[in-house]
Order: sequence, then structure tokens, then C-alpha cells
Amino acid sequence: RVLDLGCGKAMTSIFLAREFGVRVWAVDLWMSPDNNWRRVQEAGLEGPICPVLAEAHALPFAQGFFDAVVSVDAYHYFGTDELYLHYLSRLVRPGGQIGVVVPGLAQPIDAGVPAHLLQPQSNGKVFWEDECHSFKTADWWRALWNRCSKVEGVSADLQPDGWRHWRDFERALEAAGKATFPSDAEALEKDAGRTLGFVRVVARRTEAEAVNLYDSGIGKAVGIDR
Repeated sequence: RVLDLGCGKAMTSIFLAREFGVRVWAVDLWMSPDNNWRRVQEAGLEGPICPVLAEAHALPFAQGFFDAVVSVDAYHYFGTDELYLHYLSRLVRPGGQIGVVVPGLAQPIDAGVPAHLLQPQSNGKVFWEDECHSFKTADWWRALWNRCSKVEGVSADLQPDGWRHWRDFERALEAAGKATFPSDAEALEKDAGRTLGFVRVVARRTEAEAVNLYDSGIGKAVGIDR
């Protein structure tokens, strides 16, 4: 049983079910489960995939339900919270795996965002927006996950040539006429991996008990709300 967290249009869910024969719960907040279900049906995978509409801090699953969690291009929207991995780990059985891939930094930008990421591209779009401050280095993610006793064996690195995959994806969307937003390919080409890329992080669930601090009923559960 695999949780695909922030699954978008369920393409990763379809890939996992088709290639590895696993059962996948395709969870997203921004994408309609109706549309994802249509895509799942078109792929002929109605059996192993279940689309779910849920917010990342309110996942409707039992403790220890999943064998693995994957998250591709989504975890940085909610996972930079110091407490989030403690929460998410509750849903994974001991020994289960958690793995994410997120847009990230090749190196810290303590001196400021590079000028070429703040300048308009030829299409008028500026790459760097406030939300880009959720981009972190592999070292940053490794340190964050290592502070969580609910996981062990943490590994984090920058995907080799990740920026090229990102640029090529932007170009492919443009060429196919399927781009929802103006392309960032020009900025990525100019950056050439000096600043931007994809960070991969994996870890294994320990036996340590995890508490859901996002549960509105926790005050009553521990006896302080009375």
C-alpha cells in the first residue's frame, strides 16, 4: 500500500501501479478526485488506485496503514514544517519507506537570490516568486529529517542533471501546447544547475511512537482541555 502524497494529475500513481503492481492512494488537495479517477479509468487501473481529496495535515488514514509514502514535486509545500515528518510517519508501518523529490537548491543562497532568477524572461515571467523560498538544499533536508526520531537511514542528495530534466519538461509542455503557466525553461537554462535542481530524500520508519499534533482533539485526549 503506497501513499502518493500531492499526486497532482495522478500520473505518478498510474506509473507506480502499472510498473510495480502496488496499490496506490492518490492524494491531492488541488486536483479533483473525479478527474483523477477518469484518468485512472482511462489507464485501466481502477483496481489498484484510489483518488482522494485531502489536505496534507489532515490525511484520513489509519496509523501504520502504508508500506511506503512517495511525494514528487509537492512535499516542499508542507514538509518544511519541523513537525510534519513526525505527523506523516504515523501513517507508515515500522520498516516502511518514505521518499520525496522536490525542487531544491544546489547550494545555499544566503547572499541573496541570483540576479538571473529575478530578471524577466523573454516571455515576461520572472522565475523567482515568494513560494520559491521553500526550495532548500539536500543538506537542509537531511538535517531536518535527522531531527525526527520516527525515521532512520536518512539519505538526501541533489539529483544529477535534475535541472536539465526540469528544463526539458518545461520545453516539452510548451511544444505540446499544454503549458498552464508561462515556461521557466529560459531561466533554468541560464542557471544551468548552479542554483536550481531536484533534491531526493529517503528514510525508513522506526518503531518510535508518533503523535498527531495537528489533531484538534488532542487537548481532550491528553486531559488538558476540560
